[in-house]
Amino acid sequence: MTREQIRRALIRISHEILEKNQGVDDMMLVGVHTRGVPIAKRVQTIIQGFEGQNVPVGALDFRLYRDDLKDTPSIGESQTLIPFDIADKNIVLVDDVLFTGRSIRAAMEALIDIGRPKSIQLAVLVDRGHRELPLRADYVGKNIPTSLKERVDVLLSEIDGDDSVVLKESDIGSNKTRTKAQDLESLISTK
Repeated sequence: MTREQIRRALIRISHEILEKNQGVDDMMLVGVHTRGVPIAKRVQTIIQGFEGQNVPVGALDFRLYRDDLKDTPSIGESQTLIPFDIADKNIVLVDDVLFTGRSIRAAMEALIDIGRPKSIQLAVLVDRGHRELPLRADYVGKNIPTSLKERVDVLLSEIDGDDSVVLKESDIGSNKTRTKAQDLESLISTK
């Protein structure tokens, strides 16, 4: 996907979120660490342009909830930053790529430990298939069929200096190609 295709996909996702939620009342966006955070911030900006209202954005670090911790290097301190009460709110969880569903399962568990939302919806820029858990996204920017030998890399200007989605051959079992994000607070702050 090019920068323009990403922009159009996020505009469409934003429209769909507004339509399903009938506006922004009781709605909050929570970006999944790392690349889900700037995507959530972009969706917030688009929605604000449509509605003239600010939608709160938070950042969720789900790494402590993963079921593959034995394969994960030292996690360090959680980078969750959700500066609002999620109880009885419609939460739109935002991530870059939906693959097996294990990261989203962990993210939902982390979110529910913070509070009890009215609903949790899922928005992803890319759905690449190969689900291992019975999860699906409510909002999808693009479905990209892949083989298990491929990986989808989402590059975002806030982290990587440019916007693109690329399909690459992957080392089997190597899903640790992520770049560490900037300070999450700076990513979700209103500028």
